[in-house]
Amino acid sequence: MSDYPTPPLELVHQGKVRDIYAVDPERLLIVASDRLSAFDVVLPDPIPGKGEILTRISGFWFGQFDDLVRNHLLEGDLAEIVGSADLAAQLAPRSMLVRRLRPLPIEAIVRGYLAGSGWKDYQAHRAISGVVLPDGLQQADSLPDPIFTPSTKAGSGQHDENIDFAAMQKLIGAEQALRVRDISLSIYRRAAAYARNRGIIIADTKFEFGTDAEGHLFLIDEVLTPDSSRFWPVDEWRLGSSPPSFDKQFVRDYLETLDWDKTAPGPRLPQEIIEQTRARYNEAGRRLIRPERLE
Repeated sequence: MSDYPTPPLELVHQGKVRDIYAVDPERLLIVASDRLSAFDVVLPDPIPGKGEILTRISGFWFGQFDDLVRNHLLEGDLAEIVGSADLAAQLAPRSMLVRRLRPLPIEAIVRGYLAGSGWKDYQAHRAISGVVLPDGLQQADSLPDPIFTPSTKAGSGQHDENIDFAAMQKLIGAEQALRVRDISLSIYRRAAAYARNRGIIIADTKFEFGTDAEGHLFLIDEVLTPDSSRFWPVDEWRLGSSPPSFDKQFVRDYLETLDWDKTAPGPRLPQEIIEQTRARYNEAGRRLIRPERLE
């Protein structure tokens, strides 16, 4: 059963979290559900209100980087699109009207700190996605400079795979790869400085990009949300351990305590974990979304 009223539009793709509906040949409606994925598996228990939080945070960030790259957002009358003012009012908090674009087949990941799979790769190889790092770094350590570590985009139930920059160039072309890398690093640096002033360390994040028929590059999907980033409270960061977080790492940490092989179906979440996850997502939004622009 869906956690939102279904619009009278053709469902063209159901992702781990977002459902994409066709509006017309040029436009799509993206609706963020309350589903939660971890280790590339959609869990059976949703996080109430999560889709609205993700949409609100993404909407804020999309407006901050117009000088760096275009984004996929469009303006339009949602009531006209779905044929009902009441339905539009229910869908609007979790929906984005966007351009119909061709997604690039990679995830653009930027890391400023050692965590997650990056920490595991560093322990094994002293490198992440081919980027060699200094010896002696610890878990949750700040990197000398943010690094770009792309990955493939996995389908539902499959796992993303880290790739090096040369492999990314083969996938999308050398010039496009350079542009995606440079834009991603610029966005991360600006956002990380903004977030830190509001008590959040953005340890790492992922971006997605798409192109139109003329080859113009657009920032798409979601931006700097608790689903796509690791958000750590500045005052609770400690070197050498995984800090508490305002993101789904909290759920990942719980799942790591279970006897689960990280394949579908995922395990049920206790109500306490659901409520704490919701609170962490809300806190990220409360701290980040302010009326002023980034400096």
